[in-house]
Amino acid sequence: MEKIKIGFLPLYIKLYDDCGSGAKSRPRLEPFADKLAAKIAENGFDVVMNEFCRIKPEFEAAVAKFEAEGCKAIVTWHAAYSPSLESIDALAGTKLPLVVLDTTETYAFDPTQEPGEISYCHGIHGVMDMCSMLNQRGKAVAVAAGHIDHSDVIERTVGYLRAAVAATSIDGSKTGSIGGSFAGMGDFLVSDEEMLSRFGVKVVYPSEGEIAGYRAEITDEEVAAEIAEDNKKYDVLSAEIDAEVHARTARNCLAVRKWIAKQNLNAFTVNFMQLNKETGLEIMPFMEACKAMGRGTGYAGEGDVLTATLVGGLMHGFEKSTFVEIFCPDWKGNTLLLSHMGEYNENLVSGKPKMTEINFIYGDAKNPVVSYGRYHGGQAVFMNLFRSTEGFKMLISNVQMEEVREQDDKFVNKVRGWLRPNMPVADFLENISRVGATHHSALVYGARVNEIIYFCKLLGLPYEVI
Repeated sequence: MEKIKIGFLPLYIKLYDDCGSGAKSRPRLEPFADKLAAKIAENGFDVVMNEFCRIKPEFEAAVAKFEAEGCKAIVTWHAAYSPSLESIDALAGTKLPLVVLDTTETYAFDPTQEPGEISYCHGIHGVMDMCSMLNQRGKAVAVAAGHIDHSDVIERTVGYLRAAVAATSIDGSKTGSIGGSFAGMGDFLVSDEEMLSRFGVKVVYPSEGEIAGYRAEITDEEVAAEIAEDNKKYDVLSAEIDAEVHARTARNCLAVRKWIAKQNLNAFTVNFMQLNKETGLEIMPFMEACKAMGRGTGYAGEGDVLTATLVGGLMHGFEKSTFVEIFCPDWKGNTLLLSHMGEYNENLVSGKPKMTEINFIYGDAKNPVVSYGRYHGGQAVFMNLFRSTEGFKMLISNVQMEEVREQDDKFVNKVRGWLRPNMPVADFLENISRVGATHHSALVYGARVNEIIYFCKLLGLPYEVI
């Protein structure tokens, strides 16, 4: 993933410089600010550092610099108390998301501590002043508090930054749709006009002959290279894969890849019932869906532009994201089987994925080669973007993906993963249907619920945590 550029803004007060106390505290506070910025940079960010800001013109100049340099968010850190009316106009006025890092160099502040340490550790009331004003102005803000060396405050700061980048990537993006929405599925159905007006997302369809034209441009050498890459990446599940079927799969998948690139799509979806001369596809591009998610392009099945857009946005900040669908309840083991016909983020599986030819019985499409994998274990957040009576809303739930022993897994010819909710399966299923969740969802490994809440706030989405 390309490094995300963010601005680092230390806040200070001019009074301390005027009265001389700044000459004592700055030699400790400025290197500490550099340390904080370096810690964030270690997590894969390109940090644009600013000098200490104290008064309105300095804050205005700093924010203007961050915007001009293409920063995706701003991290603030209070080196000392900083009166909010100096910074509030610049910070509330920018479109850049704000993440407040609330930390100090000194760890202990019990009665045995030297009172002089107050000079280096009293930014908290500046944080409270600023956050109060930001809330009054309606500016969404995330706050990560804790000691730099004795907590996970940097990890939480980084998580909020990733949520911010994910949320802000959606407005102005494009989602591709091959074949439109699946007939009869109403839960995720949304008009192109509503996608544009509510989320700022343009839905793009291939023009007549466009994908077929790309397919015709694919050379035999490109097809051979793709097949060679598949043979490295996947084990063969069946005894042998027909060379003609594999070549056909590779050629169609490469055509879809070229379409994604030409249209600069953030996400895409394919209706497997509409694979014909109009859409230009000879096979269902299951493998390309998996590879695209592995590259950071969002996807959802059955023409679902809503969930595809969500997954595509999430991937800008959380690359360990994927489209999922709940298939079957394991009442006995208290887990849920996640599966789909052949689409998953191939970077999120245990072991080496398998590939095989399948007998495709839907519509006029020919048999494709598909890949299958099993999602690895780990903590994750389950997300579902759905329509409620009040408008669009997000369901959020902290879950655990189970690690399954290879010898116990009989589902080798399926996309699969076992999700353990944070409550009995029956309660979880009741809750998600009670609120109105769709049957298509997103899963984000390693994310935290508070990060996803911030994601929702930046998008103006009400949310429900279960």
